[in-house]
Amino acid sequence: MSVTPTVQDRPELRKVIQEMIDSGFTGVHLRVNDHRGEWVAAAGVAERGDSAPPPVDGYLRVGSVTKPFTATAVLRLVAEGRTGLDDAVAGHLPELGLDPRITVRMLLQHTSGVFNFTGEYLDDGTVVPGIPWQGREWVENRFKTYLPEELVRLALSEPARFEPGTDWSYSNTNYVLARLLIERVTGRSLAEEMQRLVLGPLGLTDTLVPDTRTEVPEPHAHAYYRYEEDGERKTVDVTRQNPSWISTGGDMISTTRDLHTFVSALLGGRLLPAPLLAEMCEPHPKAGYGLGVFVQPGPDGEGTVITHNGGIAGHAALLYSTPDGSTTLTAALNYVDDAGLSLAVPFQQATQRLVEEVFGDGRAAG
Repeated sequence: MSVTPTVQDRPELRKVIQEMIDSGFTGVHLRVNDHRGEWVAAAGVAERGDSAPPPVDGYLRVGSVTKPFTATAVLRLVAEGRTGLDDAVAGHLPELGLDPRITVRMLLQHTSGVFNFTGEYLDDGTVVPGIPWQGREWVENRFKTYLPEELVRLALSEPARFEPGTDWSYSNTNYVLARLLIERVTGRSLAEEMQRLVLGPLGLTDTLVPDTRTEVPEPHAHAYYRYEEDGERKTVDVTRQNPSWISTGGDMISTTRDLHTFVSALLGGRLLPAPLLAEMCEPHPKAGYGLGVFVQPGPDGEGTVITHNGGIAGHAALLYSTPDGSTTLTAALNYVDDAGLSLAVPFQQATQRLVEEVFGDGRAAG
């Protein structure tokens, strides 16, 4: 395990990330910024069969941490007057045949009712499949290109989950629609607008919108996927893949340093006017979801933590902050993913432990 010597050691955090390795994760890289300074450590390995630890400034696919970036870009466009939170999305994207009651706010808060193109788990326990994103079928087709419009049209071919604005349900489709909205109201690509609105102003040179590009820049830890074929278990390095299958639902690449810079600047008021930031952090009563972020009680119910984690085929990112951005926890995980989500429970347990250590004892008041 490697630890930066610039601040006093945090044995309680080193213990948790070592326990994550013991529970089955391949590698973990953790970054904490708080009143004690910046603390960085890594455990495990960057690549199976090798001994080198995960790079502490390595790149990774951040999965659904893409959503806070996308929501911030949309809110910056709201601040510019290009669209309004309560504008009908169909007014900007009439060709899609969207329910005219769906607003920009509903996309960002997951209250549109639009079917999730990666599949839905219904309340009665049934599963309605979406595009292939698991198992051997996904592994063998992981370089396929999907157009954002293709994902949206697939979702719109399925019945809505509920009437717009009447309930909450997490749907990647909402954020692909947000991408199309950004491109329509600006006339520029998402990558160009993300650079203008978020990445450029903060100097986030290690954060990328890959579109269909398959590579993760060096250095990086490796991501893996396991599936069964004819009774035999196969594990494949899936670090290289075409992320267009998830699009703005979770395609971005970043580093823990850039994630810290982003969330501390966002919550510190450097990107959005105060009223819009307040709306972003106003949680929906059912799920505690604001506009692109979860707003959760801190450990033991003390204070508030703003968060959005993400996982995508063997890479995962953690993003947590106090509401003022003064204390942040960002992390990069690499592991062997599978259709059974075998590491889901250890993941939840470990993240809860990390949050308790970093934001406990009243430190989440922010």
